[in-house]
Order: sequence, then C-alpha cells, then structure tokens
Amino acid sequence: MVIYIAHLYYDLMNLYGEIGNIKVLVDTIEKQGIKVVLDRLSIDDKIDFNKYDFIYIGSGTEENQLIVLKDIIRYKNKIKDYIESNKFILSTGNSYELFGKSIYDGKNKHTALGIFDYNSKKISNRIVGDIIVNFNLINKKIIGFQNQGSNILDNNNTMFNIVLGNENKNEGINYKNFYGTYILGPILVRNPKFNEYLVNNLITSKYSDFKPKKINNKLDEEAYELYIFNHYNKLT
Repeated sequence: MVIYIAHLYYDLMNLYGEIGNIKVLVDTIEKQGIKVVLDRLSIDDKIDFNKYDFIYIGSGTEENQLIVLKDIIRYKNKIKDYIESNKFILSTGNSYELFGKSIYDGKNKHTALGIFDYNSKKISNRIVGDIIVNFNLINKKIIGFQNQGSNILDNNNTMFNIVLGNENKNEGINYKNFYGTYILGPILVRNPKFNEYLVNNLITSKYSDFKPKKINNKLDEEAYELYIFNHYNKLT
C-alpha cells in the first residue's frame, strides 16, 4: 500500500515552519505501516494530479502568493476535477485564497482559480494572535495562530467557528476533502486529533478495507490539552 503526496510550492509557500504539516502527516501514515511517496513541486514543474492522493500547500509572503498564482492557474480545471473526485487538499495560511474567485492586494484585483465563490481582500489592520476554533466534524477544538493581512469574503462553506480570537465568527473552508484555513501552527502538529482524522480518512478512502491502528500520541495530546486548559478553560 502506498500513499502519494504532493507538497506544492514547498520553497515559496513555507512561512512559519508550515513544512511541519507534511512531516507529521508523513510520519503518521508511515506509523500505520503504509509507504509514502512525497514529491516536492514548484514553479514550472509538471504536476500530474491523477498521481496524488493528498496535496498540501502552505503559507507564503504576499509576493510569493502572486508568483504561485501565475503558475498554478494553468491547472485550474484539473484542480477542480481533483477536488470533485474527493481527493484530499490541505491549504494553510494565505494559500487558501488562491482557490477563490479573486485576490485584492490593496491596489490590484487578481483573478484566482475560481474553484470556490469567495474573494479575499487586503485589510488595514493585520490580524495577529492565538486562536481557538470549534471543528464539529471531529467534535474537537482546533488551536493555532493567526498572522494574516487579508480576509476571505462571501465564504458559504466555513469550516471552523471561532471561540477565542480576533477575527470573524467563522473561519476556513471545507468542501468534500478540501480543507482550507488561515490557521498556522503548524495546524497538524498542534492538533493531533485533526491529523489523525485526516490520515485515517485519507487511507480508508483509497484502501476501504484498511483498519487504522491507534497511534501513541501521548506527548502531542498532553501538549494540546495543556494549551486548551491554559488558553481556553481559564478564560471561559
């Protein structure tokens, strides 16, 4: 059994140590006894979307985001087909703006992939700080960090409900197996249950008879619970 993963624009969209999401994802899959083939792809590389079971793209500077947009837009239809076929994508930070209709950088409006109906717009006051949200799909809170200079508008598929943070009441997008969020962390490192949820669904979507085994994440889960105790329970 093999899971094929593409880390897109690994060199341009990797602020805040977001490569940690790929590292923990690969490690968790391998602990299930499954081989992982990881391809790191960037500008001008040929991307065969039919090859991959999971695609990850992280956060980048505003300049790098637009460089990536010019490259990735050639795959607009293939990305849409990939999502509609229930394949997995995790997009963190400002990379998830790429999948909307447009990106307004404060001066110019850039046409994005148009996979979803939302638009993003530069904001005057940057949003920086810790955040805790509800994720109803796994009945768990998600912890992380925000450092964003823009906002998503007109998103009708919000994934998270913010319970602590200085942003709008809803955040992120979930459509089929597409997961997009501004939340950094890295989000899979800091939220072991979210990582487990993604990995188990990824594996069983390809190998329906596979029975995931319980992985010992004691230290990760203790760190998560301690953060919730200190930053949520004491404030509510």
